[in-house]
Amino acid sequence: MDETDKKILNIIQADFPVEAEPFKAIASMAGISEKESLQRIKKLKDEGIIRRIGAIFETRKLMFSSTLCAAKVPEEKIRNFVDTINAYTGITHNYRRSHEYNIWFTVIAPSEKELKRLLKEITEKTGVAEILSMRAARIFKINAVFEL
Repeated sequence: MDETDKKILNIIQADFPVEAEPFKAIASMAGISEKESLQRIKKLKDEGIIRRIGAIFETRKLMFSSTLCAAKVPEEKIRNFVDTINAYTGITHNYRRSHEYNIWFTVIAPSEKELKRLLKEITEKTGVAEILSMRAARIFKINAVFEL
């Protein structure tokens, strides 16, 4: 990853242009052509550096349900567990922690019923039964931007 890739990643995560031709605008901000910006973004996605590009909505205002989960995943099941949850569009992100509950992830679903169904399905598919669902009692908006 070179300095141009880092510049693109900084733009995408903190200043994504909401306009008709966003990748052209990203290219302009990065000082490259639109074609090169698309090629670089595709490469970063193919390499797994970019998992997804998408908006973040206020799920409660849309009447959706969401939760932060912590799963106790045996070491030999981690890859399968992470691959399984990453396949769901309602999983916004996940990360590993040095703790007995070692995989944390967030889930968003159109309803409480669907949220519970998704968590049950994840348990059935992965064989991981210990998944804590920790619903937010109060929302704190934190803007996580990782300057590259």
